[in-house]
Amino acid sequence: MNDELIALEERGWNALAAGTGAEFYAEVCTDDALMVFPGGMVLDRDGVMGGLRDSPPWAGYDLYDLRVLPLGDGAATVVYRAEARRDGEEPYRAVMASTYVRVGGGWRLAMHQQTPA
Repeated sequence: MNDELIALEERGWNALAAGTGAEFYAEVCTDDALMVFPGGMVLDRDGVMGGLRDSPPWAGYDLYDLRVLPLGDGAATVVYRAEARRDGEEPYRAVMASTYVRVGGGWRLAMHQQTPA
């Protein structure tokens, strides 16, 4: 489970860097998924997809200290530190938590939270 969820989280970052984040997360997010961003912004699935379509891709990123916390049968949270860069901007550093649930034999993202570091 650990390797599978970490690989899924990294696939998400690869999609964000390739400019295909909206497509990736449209497949991976549950219908009632939420994302919590700095500044108190909470977005539902539709809000996330719109934001991803309007955001420039990341030029690069690094993920550190990835850990998986099992939450019982069929659920787990991936916690890690991230540093992401866009051309001409200061790096974005945050602690991230992504909670996944098993749906139909695969993992789906139910909740993601970012805390600036």
